[in-house]
Amino acid sequence: MNKTVTLRDIAKALNLSISTISKALNDSHEIGIDTKNKVLDYAKAHHYSPNRMAKGLKEGKSRSIGVVVCSLDNNVIAQMLDGIHKATTDKSYQIIIMQSKESQKQEQACIELLYAGGVDGILISPACETIDFSYLISLQESGLPVVLFDRLIDQINTHKVGANNFKGAYDATQHLIANGYQNIAHLNTNTILNIATERLNGYKKALSDHSIPYRPELLRSCDYTDANTLNADLEEALKYYMSMDNKPDAIFTATDQISTRCLVLLNKLGYKIPHDVALIGFTNTELADAFSPSLSTVHQPAFEIGQLAADKLISLIEKKNLYEAYETVLLPTHILVRASSQIK
Repeated sequence: MNKTVTLRDIAKALNLSISTISKALNDSHEIGIDTKNKVLDYAKAHHYSPNRMAKGLKEGKSRSIGVVVCSLDNNVIAQMLDGIHKATTDKSYQIIIMQSKESQKQEQACIELLYAGGVDGILISPACETIDFSYLISLQESGLPVVLFDRLIDQINTHKVGANNFKGAYDATQHLIANGYQNIAHLNTNTILNIATERLNGYKKALSDHSIPYRPELLRSCDYTDANTLNADLEEALKYYMSMDNKPDAIFTATDQISTRCLVLLNKLGYKIPHDVALIGFTNTELADAFSPSLSTVHQPAFEIGQLAADKLISLIEKKNLYEAYETVLLPTHILVRASSQIK
């Protein structure tokens, strides 16, 4: 259970009266600047929040869970949220969903609001931009249960639930190789999160296992922070690829939005798929069959990822197993072969 810091706790720690603490936090003119700074510094360091304190629930729980995702405009995320909703509803918890829009600053603001609102725990799929997780770690160490889903990082020790990105990327690349493609480009994101690193590593391993040299010039990373930037990066990357002397005959794309936009842009630029270049990528879009041509995809068990992550968090909140060891669960992906990657 998330430990609550009260006015009494602050007063005891600083050897001041509760009245003085309250006045200092409310910027009263009766309190000197040094005392105010001392109180404010302590309150900030221990994550004190008046809204949080006002809950006053007898059991010490709000039965609410905060969920922070990159964006709600994403097929995979929407399916994960469905899984989270199923698990939390079954256990009588409510969810509060916030989106970071791939911004570390906005992600931290989301977490601060959720904590101040008294959530019992947080499920988070980190923003691509995030490289500093110290704030989240600090909250976790203060007693707030945190579980990572979809996008996983090594810096936080907790339960983590995602897809087997390495195997999904390996299988997609191997599928292209088996269909006769040798010059396989890879479009990824510029992030340290495992969705990028594991998918890149799976792509490289498949090339290596088939004695195909890895060509660094065939790897391009796109800025994922907003749709316009992503579109511009993708169009520039595709024009670069198709102007090469030894241009790629296939492209493996690493994320939902890159995969679908890549197919649209290739059509816009006048390339015939798979005649000019084959395409396969990670995406759970239900429109894959409707694209022209239909898009070969790596499908992630998104609903199951969300459901299991929520189950893990509720287990931590309710401390069903006081000696529960943290684990990282990677659920299997599978390839859905369609026209965009047919035999060369």
